[in-house]
Amino acid sequence: MSVNGMMRDGVRTFNKHVLNPAMLLLAGRKHWYAAVLRHTGRRSGKAYATPVVAERVADGVIVPLPYGTGVDWLRNVVASQHATITVRGRTYAVTDPQLIDAETAGPQLSPRRRRVFERFGVDCFVKLRWAEQR
Repeated sequence: MSVNGMMRDGVRTFNKHVLNPAMLLLAGRKHWYAAVLRHTGRRSGKAYATPVVAERVADGVIVPLPYGTGVDWLRNVVASQHATITVRGRTYAVTDPQLIDAETAGPQLSPRRRRVFERFGVDCFVKLRWAEQR
């Protein structure tokens, strides 16, 4: 494993055990940038809440995947094909997770978010569609 890979895994572990529990206190609130994604464990059946950055788009939400596609929450959502997400104080049922690249996500994102994701080298995203007609 490369030094960058080890650093990314270290940051991911820190976030999972330290930062994420603190972020959940604010995630999903009306004036906070982070959303909260609620999903069910694919093996345990346990309910989980994970803070994520999510941008609402016309037909759903797009979530950047700075740690890649192997994160537990994504594997849970892909396995179940649904979740709920609270963004800016509103909760939505979402379904049909689709992995998309930066080229596909970019035109759907606000210019500000697109620049931030580009700056941090995020090149993979998941798009979740609204589960019901809005």
